[in-house]
Amino acid sequence: MHEDDEQTVTQILLFHPNIERSTANAALARAAAGLCHVEIADMAALYPAGIEMERDSEREAARLLRADRIVLQFPMQWYSTPALMKQWQDIVLTRMAYIYGDTEGAGLAGKPLMVAATMGAEESTYRPEGRNRFTVAELLAPLQASANRFAMDWRDPFLVFDADGLPADDLAEAGRAYGRALSRLAKAAFGAWPYGSSSDCQENGHAARASGA
Repeated sequence: MHEDDEQTVTQILLFHPNIERSTANAALARAAAGLCHVEIADMAALYPAGIEMERDSEREAARLLRADRIVLQFPMQWYSTPALMKQWQDIVLTRMAYIYGDTEGAGLAGKPLMVAATMGAEESTYRPEGRNRFTVAELLAPLQASANRFAMDWRDPFLVFDADGLPADDLAEAGRAYGRALSRLAKAAFGAWPYGSSSDCQENGHAARASGA
């Protein structure tokens, strides 16, 4: 953590293949953008041709190391992460764990990590007796294992079910709930959320922003 809590950052890595065509993930991203000290990296926009070890891994490792809290936001696809997120794991996390483990990998220890995932199906299908047989918590176990590998602080995931069928009011409420979850995540650094909205942030020079390469 930074000594000055006004400098702390919640870094959201958004792994939606095309956020312009999204409903649920776009609603969550809009809500997050209204919070202070949040940076959103639209990974598909940054890497339309994919992530490469030599070209991109150092930059993305630095992004994680700068952050005080990390959120991985994505739509669950085939009970797993989108292809670009899996590529990010294979390249960036491999670099940090096995090539620069004593420096970059060690730098992730203790950082809070939260998953924000959307599912197209209803929650009832993600039960042992449901159509999908597995809970979402069970499907997220590989990500939790990766967090454990880096001694990160795994936090309860933020989950949105029936994402493809939510009416506008429910999408708006999901966004507000996401904002509250991000605020709780930040309290590990602040003790309390310092500002309420993006207008408050702008007045104090701490507006949330989308982070590029």
